[in-house]
Amino acid sequence: MKNGKTIVLLIGGYGFFGERLARLLSTDAELKVIIAGRSLDKAKKLVETLVASGATAELEATYLDSNSSSLASDVAATGAAIAVNLSGPFQNQGYHIASACIDARVHYLDLADAREFVNGIATLQGRAEAAGVVVISGASSVPALSSAVLDHLAPEFSEMTFIDIGISPGNRTDRGTATVSAILSYCGEPIRIWKNAEWLKESGWTKHVRHNYPAPVGARWLTLCEVPDLDLHLQRYPAVRSVIFRGGLELRVLHFGLAFVSVLRQARLLPRLPLFAGFAKRASELVISLGSDAGAMHVDVAGKGQDGRTLRKRWTLIAERGDGPYIPTLAAAALIRKLKRHELSGGRATPCVGVVSLRDFEAEFGTLAIRTGEEVL
Repeated sequence: MKNGKTIVLLIGGYGFFGERLARLLSTDAELKVIIAGRSLDKAKKLVETLVASGATAELEATYLDSNSSSLASDVAATGAAIAVNLSGPFQNQGYHIASACIDARVHYLDLADAREFVNGIATLQGRAEAAGVVVISGASSVPALSSAVLDHLAPEFSEMTFIDIGISPGNRTDRGTATVSAILSYCGEPIRIWKNAEWLKESGWTKHVRHNYPAPVGARWLTLCEVPDLDLHLQRYPAVRSVIFRGGLELRVLHFGLAFVSVLRQARLLPRLPLFAGFAKRASELVISLGSDAGAMHVDVAGKGQDGRTLRKRWTLIAERGDGPYIPTLAAAALIRKLKRHELSGGRATPCVGVVSLRDFEAEFGTLAIRTGEEVL
């Protein structure tokens, strides 16, 4: 605390998602937000931009090397009560940043959506408990938002047997290299999925389906992706017989171009695809003026209602005006406010399920062009 303000350290705070989270937090006068990373110039530039935009939070820029052997002491020196790891991709990361935050006795959050990384965070439980801090991984669209939606829908079901989740961003929205790398990490690679009450192996970015979203999004192609949800929802709802997650790109040329590359990788005719993340991002930006700035997410649940009859419900989110990239930051913003209000107890390391409600997410929508709806199918 400084002058009664909760100090939040954003590690990689000027990056693709870091900038958006910083914008969300900059309107909270009860916070001091430190934007940190290896480029002090970029951190300072973002601070200047936010100040010019009328920020009410106290803002500061600082140099921080997340790979430094002195990271724990460097984090502690900032005086932060909460640190957010925004330095993705998380597919090949270890827990050195989380460990450093624990050693510094600082609450730790991240926006990871990497299956093994998020699901493995519980290995830090003993250390988090000893330090009395919260360690939460996956404060992103998945599994944080998807699990919040399931928690919201669950009371209507006596038994949930089928979960289908999909996300499709608008093509005319910004994209980060780390996000592109994360997608490429599972394209053409084997993915374990729970289908018809058994574990099966499928290949990433295959099994394409067409999903109809409300206007202005419309019909989009979706395909198999690897996310923490494939394990976590089965653990929380043991009666579930199938858990499917699909993502997709708005433009067919990009969606099926990636499918073709995935087939080549599946046949091992290409090296691991994240090597081409920079090239893929630049190639996608050649057609960024095409398509729309509207993205969508859906969560379909089927099973038995409380009356014993078959029930299928769909929750849908639509994001317009290019605001879709803010969605992965909303859980972290909500958690920061909960920690600020002392609504979360320390001493646990967990994936971000059951800690952020759908109402918490909705409270963060603010002026963003985001709307949601529910329907019975």
